[in-house]
Amino acid sequence: MGGVLRVEPLWVETFTGLRMRQFEGLVRVVRERGGNGPGGGLPWCLPLAYGVLLVAVYYRTNLTMRQLAPLFGVSPATVCRVIQRLRGLLALQPASPPVDAADRLWIVDGTLIPVRDRAVGASSRNYRFSANVQVIIDADTKLVMATARPAPGNRADARVWRNSGLARHCEGVTVLGDGAYINTGAIVPHRKRPDRPLLPGEEEDNAEHRRVRARVEHAFARMKNYKILRDCRQRGDGLHHAVQAVAHMHNLTLAA
Repeated sequence: MGGVLRVEPLWVETFTGLRMRQFEGLVRVVRERGGNGPGGGLPWCLPLAYGVLLVAVYYRTNLTMRQLAPLFGVSPATVCRVIQRLRGLLALQPASPPVDAADRLWIVDGTLIPVRDRAVGASSRNYRFSANVQVIIDADTKLVMATARPAPGNRADARVWRNSGLARHCEGVTVLGDGAYINTGAIVPHRKRPDRPLLPGEEEDNAEHRRVRARVEHAFARMKNYKILRDCRQRGDGLHHAVQAVAHMHNLTLAA
């Protein structure tokens, strides 16, 4: 290997945000999903651990293929091939409704991610070409339970939620959402109308609702430490794979 980066604790922790034990767990998952290939043929120019490191570094730093190539001692074309082959294998597996679903509280919210692919995003309220990504987290553990495929950023959260298919992962679980999720089955804040002020106790309910729902905003902030979610240059399913992989790595950092 003629590159700079090595699969060593210093480099892994610095460039991916994962501890070595967490990174080894990620490599194990990718291997179990067939990351080494079906067998036969020419061997990969990068060992699996280096390939996983490459994809994780790409998502963490959002460096270009030309910038990543000398770090791993390969060509930009090889960097592209490794990312294309492995990105789907880093994906988070959506959680099924837990056994104690009635006692659990999940939080849903959408975040806007700037994208370059005009077939994925749309001009949105952040004045950029963005995609709307719906994410569910567990209120207690802060773990990401599931994410939806990106939708154009000019669509309302409630519409994206209804079309996302995420509701099937929430059967029996209480789901908390902000005011944009009215009439979706999620618990939303009390609304103040011109002809009806908030009743006694409703303002306190709203304050508690905001306090708990803030946890999903904190999750978004941690996930966006992976700079691919601040300006995604990938096309097609690239953003979807990036969100899934980042959610998986986010969960690894919390579960340790």
